[in-house]
Amino acid sequence: MSYYLQLLLNGVIAGSVYALFAVGLTLVYGVFRFINFSHGELITWGAYLTLMFYTPPFSWPLFLSAIPAMALTAVIGFSQDFFIYRPLRRGNPITLLIASIGLSYMLRNAVRFIWGSDLRTFDFPPARGMEFGGYYVTGIQLLMLAAAVFFLAILYLGLTRTLWGKSLRATADNLELAAIMGISMPRVSASVWILASVFAAAGGILLALDTNLEPVMGATNLIKAFAAVLLGGAGNVWGALLGGLFIGIAENLGVAFFSPGYKDLVAFALIFLLLLFRPRGLFGLLTGVR
Repeated sequence: MSYYLQLLLNGVIAGSVYALFAVGLTLVYGVFRFINFSHGELITWGAYLTLMFYTPPFSWPLFLSAIPAMALTAVIGFSQDFFIYRPLRRGNPITLLIASIGLSYMLRNAVRFIWGSDLRTFDFPPARGMEFGGYYVTGIQLLMLAAAVFFLAILYLGLTRTLWGKSLRATADNLELAAIMGISMPRVSASVWILASVFAAAGGILLALDTNLEPVMGATNLIKAFAAVLLGGAGNVWGALLGGLFIGIAENLGVAFFSPGYKDLVAFALIFLLLLFRPRGLFGLLTGVR
């Protein structure tokens, strides 16, 4: 039983990072009814930019390295909407989809051009896991969990306790009516893209601390974000959070029954089953930031 509880703990930690990916993805969908396929590359850029500031010639501490990395990733996320998606938004929705796929490939190959295709790491020294009641976690895993909780708590307070949150929910419910009521659409649009980009970058940084950096890391984890969004109901922020936790727990518990190399199979299987039997998701509807 302790073995399964250890896997459950590992799943909660991984799922909290997947929740950051999924929440950013579903925020964009909730307002614009648009799935951004280049969201995964924001995950990658957040991790690589942090590594850039962490290593020479900058050699900044990890915490200070993450701040400009998330800021620059937010600039990338906002710029892709301002220069590419916004001019295309009045056209055929399929044009936006194709543009996001093309942008994804462009950003991924830009990473390859700048940093190469080899695996990169932060080269932390080996550290013994800490024991809590017979269960083990590393310092990096505690950092992952604490950071994920911090970002999600900020999101909760922002959506429920601020005027911005009310404006965002109103825009998600009815964009045209919100504009008529005087809500600034450019301001809401900018805040959504910046927030989604910061969440993607934060998740990418946390994931890279525990694993490796590679140019396709964003594309791989985008699949898990899709699965979490579908599980929670596209556009449902809290459903995406629960969906991310579910994906993390499911893939880690699955290690008890099949090879760890097949962990990613869980996300693909859930996407297939949800689209087949429950396309509206388990926790929410297909529309609205809730």
